[in-house]
Amino acid sequence: MSLSFANGIAVQSRARALVPLCVGAATYLFFVYVGDTLLMDSDSFWQIKIGQWILDHRALPYTDFYSFTRPGAPWISTSWLSQVLFAFSYAQWDWAGPVILTATTIALTAAIFVYLLDAQLEIPRSVLFTMLALLLSLHHVLARPHILALPVMLAWVGLLMAAADRRSAPSWGWLPLMALWANLHGGFVLGLALIGPIALEAVEHAEKGRRLQLFMRWVLFGIGALVASCCTPYGWRTPLGATNILSLGELLTVIFEWMPANFSSFTAFEGALLGLIALGYYRGLVLSAPRIFLILFLTWSALTHVRSIEAFAFLVPLVLAKPLGQMSARPASDPAGTDGWPARYVTTLGALMIVAAAWTSTSIYMGHHRFTFTMAQTPVAAVDLLQQRKAQRIFNAYQFGGYLISRDIPVFADGRAELYGEKFVMDFFKATEGKTPELLPRLLDEYKIDATLLVADAPGPQILDHLKGWKRIYTDDIAVIHVRDDRSADTTPMPAISN
Repeated sequence: MSLSFANGIAVQSRARALVPLCVGAATYLFFVYVGDTLLMDSDSFWQIKIGQWILDHRALPYTDFYSFTRPGAPWISTSWLSQVLFAFSYAQWDWAGPVILTATTIALTAAIFVYLLDAQLEIPRSVLFTMLALLLSLHHVLARPHILALPVMLAWVGLLMAAADRRSAPSWGWLPLMALWANLHGGFVLGLALIGPIALEAVEHAEKGRRLQLFMRWVLFGIGALVASCCTPYGWRTPLGATNILSLGELLTVIFEWMPANFSSFTAFEGALLGLIALGYYRGLVLSAPRIFLILFLTWSALTHVRSIEAFAFLVPLVLAKPLGQMSARPASDPAGTDGWPARYVTTLGALMIVAAAWTSTSIYMGHHRFTFTMAQTPVAAVDLLQQRKAQRIFNAYQFGGYLISRDIPVFADGRAELYGEKFVMDFFKATEGKTPELLPRLLDEYKIDATLLVADAPGPQILDHLKGWKRIYTDDIAVIHVRDDRSADTTPMPAISN
């Protein structure tokens, strides 16, 4: 091999090393630029509020103290570390903090994704898969804890798949990743569930004489991962708390992120499924039984709950990477002796320049743009009026709960569905959505409600307009307020007062 050819390969290798960072930087700048779209979920309010409480009290919550319907009820925060990080960033930079934290995390996810795929695929295909995964995940990229856990999920599954591809067991040194994941978000149960099928992939392709030994090593690693998931301030309660949401039954069909995928109109996810089928036919992919199971499981999860689409988008390519890589020639790797200190120095300098450019761009952008939570679904004026009237027990819309918590107002319900339980929240939805309107007066009387704060275009306010003993006192494009009418004998609705 000539010296010039060897040097050329070395330069290409160093350039490849910067590709994940370049993709991450581009992803970061994109999400900073569209940062206001990350502030569109009212759950971000109570996530930050809980994080602030943890920082102020140097303790973790074990009971509810934000609602008047479940005061003192057992409740733990399985996303406590994410909430602390969001609260700290918010305290330092207002809403710019959660935006930058979220953008940084999704950028790290993209960089890790390209790095993991690059071990099996060419760079162009690795970058393409990354762009497609980000596109599929756009609907769920929000300033919420699941995003902070995304790079950990990717690293965990990537390391397990790499071990399976080597026909070996994972290193025990990776278990701290599971502990970190368990402190960031309850989605760590997915990481535990995937150990089994990935272990079968490793065992199936191992030499017959060492399959039992390898299987036992994976079993021990799985037990270690379960123990690591309990390495949180809540201990063994963490896995139990993380799975409580899955027992909510019918309620999961009315909460958007837990709804099944909807194919009434064409979506990116539908296109991805069709593309996956086409890829299998076109390339004639032959997969092992464990890989087929992994793809079917991830597809089923995404079809069952739309919040699982990002797991499908990022993890299915990891499952397919090796089979796809074996069907195409890989570029030549670095020859020995050409990857010296000068090349590494250039790579490090290039990485620092990319990071500096990204941060400089952020500073310039923040100099003339102020990130704010979307006001299109935040009932600021309505809540101001309720506070002026000193309303004590407010029957609030589910999506308004987070904002009320941020204003230190006790809530009827909020996004912590596992706290309230299936029957309670389903009764609430049936009453306010007009499916069982006779439930509404019962709930108002049972919980001694003195004011309601409901979504303007929902059926609930119209039901209240005709409900004896209640009158509408405020209306805007976001919310409607009703209060008890002392003149209960008068069933004629009062005219609405708009701001």
